[in-house]
Amino acid sequence: MSCTTILVGKGASNDGSTMIARTDDGRFDVKKMIVVEPKKQPRKYKSVISHVEIELPDNPMRYTASPKVDLSKGIWAATGINEANVGMTATETITTNPRVLAADPLVELQEAKGRKKEVPGGIGEEDLVVLVLPYIHTAREGVLRLASLLEEYGTYEMNGIAFNDENEVWWLETIGGHHWMARRVPDDLVVINPNQFGMDSFDMDDAFGEQKAHLCSADLREFIAENHLDLNQNGVFNPRDIFGSHSDMDHIYNTPRAWFMGRFLAPKSHRWEGPDAEFTPESDNIPWSLKPDRKVAAEDVKYMLSSHYQGTPYNPYTNHDTGKRGMYRSIGINRTGVTSICQIRSDVPDAIKGIEWICFGSTTFSTMLPVYTNVSRMPRYLSEVATDVSTENFYWASRLIDVLADHDYSACLQQIQRYHNSVLSKGRRIIWEYDRKMIENNDFSLMEEANRKLCEMAKEQTTDTLNKLVLESSSHMKNGYNLADN
Repeated sequence: MSCTTILVGKGASNDGSTMIARTDDGRFDVKKMIVVEPKKQPRKYKSVISHVEIELPDNPMRYTASPKVDLSKGIWAATGINEANVGMTATETITTNPRVLAADPLVELQEAKGRKKEVPGGIGEEDLVVLVLPYIHTAREGVLRLASLLEEYGTYEMNGIAFNDENEVWWLETIGGHHWMARRVPDDLVVINPNQFGMDSFDMDDAFGEQKAHLCSADLREFIAENHLDLNQNGVFNPRDIFGSHSDMDHIYNTPRAWFMGRFLAPKSHRWEGPDAEFTPESDNIPWSLKPDRKVAAEDVKYMLSSHYQGTPYNPYTNHDTGKRGMYRSIGINRTGVTSICQIRSDVPDAIKGIEWICFGSTTFSTMLPVYTNVSRMPRYLSEVATDVSTENFYWASRLIDVLADHDYSACLQQIQRYHNSVLSKGRRIIWEYDRKMIENNDFSLMEEANRKLCEMAKEQTTDTLNKLVLESSSHMKNGYNLADN
């Protein structure tokens, strides 16, 4: 599934929190946000896609998830935060090359044919959050649990998976069917990863030594050497060159997204435009991680994940032909099901450290709402979603806003900007107010009340925006006529 990931170390964020964020870009998947209580967690899991069956531990924790409403093709829980304040987002589909797949083929379902019995496939995006998130107490534990599953069952796709706790952010990338490598994101850096094998450096000595910030398959050195995978020169170890791709499609679909995010994060530290640019939208060497020129807030992450190359010649909504309009794949694409920022804070009590910022539909037009995650249930506005269109839930109301605003972008843009700012500012205000109230009264049961207020506010703002967009779009219909009838 094509997605875009941003990871923020605690030293790079405005408030000392860690953040992992991802757009879940399916095929207009209808999504909801729920809380999975331990009694609802399966003890034996079976994948719909690969048919693999896995016994699960008996001690799951509560966690949030954003599954599909239609479960016929699996859960696809996407993202969430558990009650130990560990976040996970899975997965960012990444690229590889034929050499890797020849050396360690993906583990795909082999259907029964004739006398041959079915052979289940490995694990993949459909499964990972359910298999891992309920059982981990730190981000590092998330890497190690997922790694053990990959080594035992394999995977049928190439993926990048992120974990965070209040101190650390970890990123794991799969290599072929069973291999993997993972890095701790340095505290002062921000990672930008758009559907490509991302890591561009890795300390193998640390991975096979103290393992402070690097982990990998136990046989990775031998795997690389025996299969002649190392394409690097002069002793430099760049995993992206070994395990990733540099295709023509990357230059249209992937690298331009990294270019826009890097351009936003470090406009002074690097040259992104002009004849002497260090990086262009089609550069293969755009850094996997950058030190931002200023601290990064959740609103900045939302802005980057809403990108349609605004302020550049590649913007599909520009009202003049630049000759480059719409040539690259936008981050804020039309078919996104859900986007979340899993934020783990360090300056509040454990009970309220987890905040998940949730957005449904196209991030270009839909807004993002923060909610507390250490609760037993989510409000109906987020959790009760059907496959039929409705204005009574955040998912479908957001999708309606997307369609209306896209149809008449220039006329609706101001309303969209006001809508985004209103929900973000009012949402932050409610979180701040309830943080103070709960800390002062030592009563953390108020989180569900806070989430209800947040959803009431979001529904009010969303309905108001829908009303305005319908009127604006109606006045620009092609069958209109300037001569009034009244």
